[in-house]
Amino acid sequence: MAEVRIAGAAITAFGKIPGRTLRTLAEEAVRDALADAALAPQDVQMIFFGNAAEGLISGQEMVRGQSALRHTGLLGRPVINVENACASATTAFRLACMAVESGAADVALAVGAEKLTHSDKARPLAAIGTAIDMSEPPTLGGRTTADQTPAGPKSYFMDVYAAMAVEYARESGATEADFADVAVKNGRHGALNPKAQYRNGVTREEVLASRVISAPLRLLMCSPVGDGAAAIVVCSEAFARRHGSAEVRVRACMLRSGTDRATGDPPGVTLAAQAAYESAALGPEDVHVAEVHDGAAPAELIVYEQLGLCGRGEGPKLLASGDTALGGRIPVNTGGGLLSRGHPIGATGCAQLVELVDQLRGRSGDRQVPGARVALAENAGGYLDNDSAAIGVTLLSL
Repeated sequence: MAEVRIAGAAITAFGKIPGRTLRTLAEEAVRDALADAALAPQDVQMIFFGNAAEGLISGQEMVRGQSALRHTGLLGRPVINVENACASATTAFRLACMAVESGAADVALAVGAEKLTHSDKARPLAAIGTAIDMSEPPTLGGRTTADQTPAGPKSYFMDVYAAMAVEYARESGATEADFADVAVKNGRHGALNPKAQYRNGVTREEVLASRVISAPLRLLMCSPVGDGAAAIVVCSEAFARRHGSAEVRVRACMLRSGTDRATGDPPGVTLAAQAAYESAALGPEDVHVAEVHDGAAPAELIVYEQLGLCGRGEGPKLLASGDTALGGRIPVNTGGGLLSRGHPIGATGCAQLVELVDQLRGRSGDRQVPGARVALAENAGGYLDNDSAAIGVTLLSL
C-alpha cells in the first residue's frame, strides 16, 4: 500500500455568509488547496465531495459535487459524492486516501462543503435533525420534553447532547461550569483564528447566563449553524518525491459506524481510536495537538476519555489543568473547535484536518503549538441510540 502524504490544505472563512453558495464556497477551498499544493486541476485524478444537507436545504441532490465543482476545471474526472452526516468530509478524506493507497490515483482531492444558513431558520435545524434512525429515534436516556426545557427552535441534536451530558455528569461529577469552561477555552482559541465564525471569546459567566436550549445545555455551549468549505489534496509518497514537498504523512484514518452497544461496551470513538493508534504504531501519549468533535461542549470532555487522553471520569480534571489549552501538554481544538470556528456539518472533518496540517507545518500564527509533530482528529456524525452513527479518527505526523 502506498504511503499517503498531504500536499495541500485550505479552508474558507466559516460563518453565516449571505450571498455565498455551496458552489462558491467549494470553489474557493479547492482553488486555495491546489495553490497550496502547487498543483493544477489537471493533476487531480479523483475527487471525493463531502456534503450532508444540501438536498434538504436547496433541493440539489444526486450530483452535488459535480454541480458545486462544475467551473473548477475538475470535471471529466471521477467525482464521488459522499454523505455521512457530520463525518461526511472525514469520509471523503478516507476515500481519497484509499484511492492513493491502492494505486488507483497518485493525486486525489477531498472536499467538504456546506451551506446551512437559509431565510427559513427552521430548515437547517430540521435538516440536521434527520441524522438519526427516523424509524427508531434515540430514546434520549428516557428524558421527557419537560426534562429538556425547550426554548425556541433548536436542533434535535442538542437534545441528544443534553442527554449525553446528564449521563456524563452523573458518572464523572462534571458540572455546568465545566461545560462552560470548554466553550471559554475554545472561544479563546477561536479568537486567534481569522477563519473562525466567532472571534470575540466568552466568559464562564456569559456562557452560564445564555438561554437554556436543552437542559443542561445553554446557547453558548452549542455549536452554531453556518457556512463554509475546506479541501485537502493527498498524494502518494512517490508523487511527492517527484513534484516537491508534501511532508505531512497520513499515519492512519479509521472509519467506524456506531452500534447498539450494551452498557459497558466501548463506544465507536474508542474503537476507531484504538484501531488508528494500532495502525500508526502510536498512542495517545504521542499526540501533540488534537481536533475533536465538540458539537456541544460536554462532548469534548467525553471524547477526551474515549480517545485515552485521560482516564474515565477525568475529563473535567484534564480541562481544569490547562493541559488542553494553548500552552498546555496537548492543546485541543486550537482552531476554536465547532463551538467557535463553526460547524458547517459537511465541511467540519476537512476543516479539522486543515487546522492540524497548519499546526504540523508551523503556520498557525498566534495559535501555533511549538514543536507539534503528531496530530489527531476525531469527527463523529449522526446518532443511533447510545452511539454516534459515523466516526472517524485520523492521525497525522511529520
